[in-house]
Amino acid sequence: MNSLNAALLVNLLGFTIGVALYAMLAAMVVRHRKPSGPNGLNLLLLTTAFLGLIWNLGEFFVLLQNDFGSDQISPLIVAASYSALGFLPSVVVHSSQNDGEKATWLAYGAYGLSTFASVLHFHAAFTAQLTPSDLALQTLTFGSITLAAGLLFFNFRQTVEKKAIWATSLLIFAVSALHLSGDRAENSWLVELVAHQSSLPLALAILYQNYRFAFADLFLKRAISLILLTLVAFGLYLAVAAPLLRYHETHDRNDVQAVSLILTLWIATALIYPAIHRLAIWLVDKVILQRADYGKVERELALKIEKIDSVEEVLTTMTDRLGSVLTANEAGWDESLDRDTETKFELVDFSPDSARVFIPTAEPPFFRIHLSEFHGGRRLLSDETAMLESVSLNTARRIDALRVSHERFEQAFREQEFSKLAAEAQLTALRSQINPHFLFNALTTIGYLIQTSPDKAFQTLLQLTKLLRGVLSTAAEFSTLAEEMKLIESYLDIERARFEERLKVTIHIPKEVEGVRIPSLILQPLVENAVKHGISENKAGGEVCISAELTQRNGEAFLRLRISDTGPGRILRKVFDSDGVGLRNVRARLNTYFGGKGTVNIDSDPRNGTQAVIEMPLEAQTIPQEYRSESDLQVNKYEQTSSDNRR
Repeated sequence: MNSLNAALLVNLLGFTIGVALYAMLAAMVVRHRKPSGPNGLNLLLLTTAFLGLIWNLGEFFVLLQNDFGSDQISPLIVAASYSALGFLPSVVVHSSQNDGEKATWLAYGAYGLSTFASVLHFHAAFTAQLTPSDLALQTLTFGSITLAAGLLFFNFRQTVEKKAIWATSLLIFAVSALHLSGDRAENSWLVELVAHQSSLPLALAILYQNYRFAFADLFLKRAISLILLTLVAFGLYLAVAAPLLRYHETHDRNDVQAVSLILTLWIATALIYPAIHRLAIWLVDKVILQRADYGKVERELALKIEKIDSVEEVLTTMTDRLGSVLTANEAGWDESLDRDTETKFELVDFSPDSARVFIPTAEPPFFRIHLSEFHGGRRLLSDETAMLESVSLNTARRIDALRVSHERFEQAFREQEFSKLAAEAQLTALRSQINPHFLFNALTTIGYLIQTSPDKAFQTLLQLTKLLRGVLSTAAEFSTLAEEMKLIESYLDIERARFEERLKVTIHIPKEVEGVRIPSLILQPLVENAVKHGISENKAGGEVCISAELTQRNGEAFLRLRISDTGPGRILRKVFDSDGVGLRNVRARLNTYFGGKGTVNIDSDPRNGTQAVIEMPLEAQTIPQEYRSESDLQVNKYEQTSSDNRR
């Protein structure tokens, strides 16, 4: 195939594709217009579509007339088609000024230049001069170069990428107009491709910059698929069909073989079309539109919100990320107590300019994420909608899980509070359960001493006052062993004043354990029982021994406290077997603080008396600061998070 035929083929294919693409663009602008409002139709895109249609239809008609050898080509058709082509650079300049700004003098100058060129074309047509007008095309050539320089200079706030696209499309048009103003004989298919098909890059520049997302699925993918398919078919014809058919002309002509060759190439083109379409989708999504990998976005968000413990932070994270991925200038969320108002909506309810994503939590309050003012006229496509639905469900599941966790933590917190209150109530009860007999006996002893030894009576009264003050004023859950022993010694001093030489006391508390913290008043009931049942009921009296030591059990350190007496063990054993109030309190409090690790054991022997042994783990030293289980720590973490969010 010679160069002339190749040039004609390029023009024929180019104008055919141009008619198809611009007609599809016009149909989509009308079909997907806004349902109401004064700006229902996108006039800039519609103008682009009609200008492109007029240019390609006019040139296609002229090409067909030339093919049939007709010399009667209407100059008005030529003037109209070239005028339409001349207005496309003005639309490009207008589009470059329409990205959030009002049209400037540069756009008005471009429209004035196109109007002047159009007047020259029609003047040539009406005066029987050569149409199109060479002067008009030359004016458009230098005007396009000037406009490209103006866009680069005055649109300094736009990105380099945008400037490059505007300038490139205008310079291509300038080359096209320069060629058309000279010798218009079709000599090279490459020259004809640049000269007659310059309307396509102009239209794509408009779509890419200001309307880059408006018709992505509907137009760009189909348009690029059609262009790629045409290029493949054209390449197969040039590289395979034309050489074989030219070689076949030297032999006896066999039309069946020629037709078979063409059909084979058609079938091959059809077979590779799916790959061509996938390539077009990749070009649109990754290169032109630069859309995110929505599967990756879903996984990223799912992992991110799993580490967040606040409902508000989950919603904020989702809103910010979705706003960034979908290029929404406005993004936020709100809550609603009534779900009935949401039943008429899908998970994703959207209009051309906004979207609302409903979060279907199990219980109120419900939430909605609002996205609006999408960059470049972006519209949600099927992939975006599916991604938003998946994100909506993941968000709802995470919020429900957080609510359940918070409820569980609150319940655990309440249970621990109840347990703490119960322990405090037990401690209060224990303080109020000081044996009335001890008070009566102490007061009786003081009364007796007042008559016989006033000084000793006064000292005993001071000891009783000190004891009562210490017992009734101690509010802490824990105290050191040394502090506890001061109260015990005050109590025993009173009892020594009562029993005199019948009561002997031995205390052995090593220095290294005096700072160990133990539950307050944990020893007093046991010492009181030892005096009451081991000394007072023995005519000869006896001895009360109190000792402490550190011990090991299963590799863990314990504090062992021992209270023993030399009284009648049988009687004391009977008392403890009855499980009195004092002993129940001791056991309950040890179990509350230490679980099964805190124990109290009673050993009674008629010959050796009775001893009570308390064992508790040394973790008691840290309990005053961390008197909570693991669930309490989680509750505290939740309370701190909620407090921070409220602030």
